[in-house]
Amino acid sequence: MAAEGNTLLVRRYRDDDHDAVWALHNLGLDSVGAHGGNGPWDDDLHSIPSVYIDARGEFLVGRVDGDIVAIGGLRQSGPGQGEIKRMRVHPRFQRRGFGREILLRLENRARELGYETLHLDTTVGQTAAQALYRGHGYTETRRGQLGPFEIILFAKSIRPRSS
Repeated sequence: MAAEGNTLLVRRYRDDDHDAVWALHNLGLDSVGAHGGNGPWDDDLHSIPSVYIDARGEFLVGRVDGDIVAIGGLRQSGPGQGEIKRMRVHPRFQRRGFGREILLRLENRARELGYETLHLDTTVGQTAAQALYRGHGYTETRRGQLGPFEIILFAKSIRPRSS
């Protein structure tokens, strides 16, 4: 994997991205100590078109020099609501704004789809993710437990501002 590229090219997920997305998902969780093992909770990553794209959502991949180094998904979670899922950036490509770029594009897609609020969760140990979300207007709504991990739930209104 090239380590020096700086230009992130973002596009919609394609079926031939599956293996690279799966590898990045696992690497991303391993690198922050948030991997609880693979299981049925990962089934969405084996059905990305039906779970995300075809169901009023989106799934984006970010590439540098042809390699997938960033991913993120959006799925409908209720009327007017979307959930940001599976945000990952390869450890060698972090702190370059790639996660921010994926997040902003997912938020824009959510607006296009007519969503008014977005929500997401992350573990308490993922401090960089927390900083990203807080820096983009997400506020903590509560904390909970997901398997062995304490999680923080965030939400953000994306309603158009009145002029």
